[in-house]
Amino acid sequence: MCGIGGVVQLNGQPVSESVLRSMASLLGHRGPDGQDVFTDGAVGLAHSRLAIFDLSDRGVQPMSFLNERYWITYNGEIYNFLEIRETLEKKYKFASDTDTEVILAAFSEWGVDCDSHKRS
Repeated sequence: MCGIGGVVQLNGQPVSESVLRSMASLLGHRGPDGQDVFTDGAVGLAHSRLAIFDLSDRGVQPMSFLNERYWITYNGEIYNFLEIRETLEKKYKFASDTDTEVILAAFSEWGVDCDSHKRS
């Protein structure tokens, strides 16, 4: 099971990358397959990865999509992600074999209702 963490500085101050790396390190027992962080001003994400679908570095999180427009750090499993991916492959080129990237593409395509979208 992956470990995820994040910080939002409500005062607008930038998030410290070293704080996020410390968070990811503390979560290392939850995801021994790698760690990474993302910062953008007052927002930061930390991830400690347990690789399941795509064991390559292409599945590293936090993960971006569409030239870093969307970012995610995620723990879970989308059981029908291959079916959803098949629909989305008509429009998007995927860089990994992860369900995480499919979530990002689905959000890009269908917005906040992406979790209730059915294969077309």
